[in-house]
Amino acid sequence: MEKDNLDLHICLEDAKAFHGDLCGGIILGTRMSLIGLRAIGINDPKGKDRKDIIVFAETDRCMTDAVLATTGCHPGKRTMKILDYGKMAATFVNIKTGRAVRVAAKNRDGDKTLTREEIEQNPHTDTYAMMSDEDLFDVAAVSVYLKPEDMPGKPMQIVTCSSCGERIMDIKEVFRDGKILCKSCATGKDYYTVLK
Repeated sequence: MEKDNLDLHICLEDAKAFHGDLCGGIILGTRMSLIGLRAIGINDPKGKDRKDIIVFAETDRCMTDAVLATTGCHPGKRTMKILDYGKMAATFVNIKTGRAVRVAAKNRDGDKTLTREEIEQNPHTDTYAMMSDEDLFDVAAVSVYLKPEDMPGKPMQIVTCSSCGERIMDIKEVFRDGKILCKSCATGKDYYTVLK
């Protein structure tokens, strides 16, 4: 009998070990990964199907660790794209077939704003473990356009920013006034400040 590579309990243990604890985000991320993988026809994400999947995670929190541990997708392998929208959602794409599905945690709190203290008092871990997939998630078939420069593998090209001199991979450069610029030089915005 073939081993079930998408067993919830095994995947939860893997995600817990990778993340360091079992919290609501780990449970959500693991469960949404299993739904997404099955929906796009991926049965062995860390084995024979490992080159057939890309995941777009919509947060940089615990959920993403669970998606990584369950799917085997990694940012460094270019099979996981982290789009930090702050949402408990991920889109799973089968590169070979083009099938894609977005799985999002349902809004169970309406318009209520939750404070950190309220979240810590009620982490939902047990609740999420007991709810059905249908009560916990919205699942939608979607279409995802994958540009050649976003695919796994070696960079398509590497160029040099004419302003800062740093190298730019994967067609992420900006052309302005006949010059090649990195995005930070083109916008004048960085996430850091150089200390003098």
